Amino acid sequence: MRDGGGRKGEEAGRRGLALLVAGAFFMENLDGTIISTAAPDMAASFGVRPADIGVAMTAYFVALAVFIPVSGWAADRYGARRVFVWAIAVFTLASALCAAAGGLPELVVMRVVQGIGGAMMVPVGRLAVLRSTRKSDLLRAVAWLTWPGLLAPVLAPALGGLFTTYASWHWIFLVNVPLGVLALPFALRLVPDLRQPERPRLDWVGFGLGGAGLAAVVLGLERFGAAPAAWGAGASWFAAGVALCLLTVRHFRGTRSPLLDLGALKVDTFRVSNAGGALFRAAITAVPFLLPLMFQGAFGWSAATAGLVLIAVFAGNVAVKPLTTPLLRRFGFRTVLLVNGVATAGTFVLCGLLGPHTPMAVVVSVLFVSGMCRSVSLSAYATIGFADIEPDRTSGANALSSTVQQLAAGLGVAFGALALRAAGPVALLLGLDGPVAPYRVAFALLALLPLVTVVEAARLRRDAGAVVTGAAPASRAGADTAAR
Repeated sequence: MRDGGGRKGEEAGRRGLALLVAGAFFMENLDGTIISTAAPDMAASFGVRPADIGVAMTAYFVALAVFIPVSGWAADRYGARRVFVWAIAVFTLASALCAAAGGLPELVVMRVVQGIGGAMMVPVGRLAVLRSTRKSDLLRAVAWLTWPGLLAPVLAPALGGLFTTYASWHWIFLVNVPLGVLALPFALRLVPDLRQPERPRLDWVGFGLGGAGLAAVVLGLERFGAAPAAWGAGASWFAAGVALCLLTVRHFRGTRSPLLDLGALKVDTFRVSNAGGALFRAAITAVPFLLPLMFQGAFGWSAATAGLVLIAVFAGNVAVKPLTTPLLRRFGFRTVLLVNGVATAGTFVLCGLLGPHTPMAVVVSVLFVSGMCRSVSLSAYATIGFADIEPDRTSGANALSSTVQQLAAGLGVAFGALALRAAGPVALLLGLDGPVAPYRVAFALLALLPLVTVVEAARLRRDAGAVVTGAAPASRAGADTAAR
């Protein structure tokens, strides 16, 4: 009886930890995009142009990109519990100070601090979940971790619009304060004090080169999403960032204790999860960016209506969750990723075929199915990435994966903006006219990304990730990994 109760207690603790980290993931993702709908009111409050508020979003993403690679080292040196608790405290305090900002410079500084807290909060929390979860339970644990990443970009436009319309822009930050305060005691109780017995040294060269490179890449992507006049600066920042990132990779390969362990990319499942998964994440991040623009600019809907209709995407995410694990167990990761990649591309095309006179039931149905497809693939990519990673490499692999995911999210918004700007001339060449025409072309271009992920997924073994779904014992997976 005690053994059964102990197992139930351990399972409840792991579920609680996963939910706690999921909540932190939701806060981090929500704050990345919620500013967009509140930009006009914030600009009026600060006496600046609405376009100038974009620097606050960029500052947040730059801080995430620079400090996420350090998360694995910090957890190994100081312990996952301590770092996670301090990260929540910093994120919560910075959120309150963002709401109290009296001008744009103050807001930008606080957004950087908030980004540093987020960079430590989510990767370290996910690391704690990965290290305390058996391979056979990984699919269920990751399912809890992934839904906030699907929910936040969809709810952000609706919440931002509602807060701004019926309260004030300050509430887009203040909403984090009670959530953070509530999370602190649970973090102290649920997060295990995981750390490496040896206290590793920080790879300062890798941190400097990598941080500068990632920051330049994010800045370049942000400039690409702005007006065409800024594309030259965007190209310069992006090129400089890529050059620095290449130098960083060379440094990582030549140093004994690199900040990021690139050796994890030799594992097939991890590489596919981060290569194909990055493209897929970029695609699904661009959709919540394009849909509100189409609904308001081409359909003539109000901001509130456009934001609320997007909840259909979240409904699809939630509805398919109970089916995700059975699907992966029945058909395997390779088949699910192949079929669902094509299906996701199809939903993007359907989004582009919507029009102002399309019945609301049809619009909601298309968004619902799109939400189902994005949920299945994102859960699959997030789970299979760590199926064959050995425990002693989990920290480095987690930091690398978190960095790739953050860049993919920024790339998605930039690609969506570029696709929409390029769609105008392409629509004219194709003889398409009307306010919806550019969006039809943009969604067609966006559909190419999930199709590329299909090519990457086809390289997986048929039994890839079987240890996670329970189709193969953990010992066999470990032997396969060692053999590779």
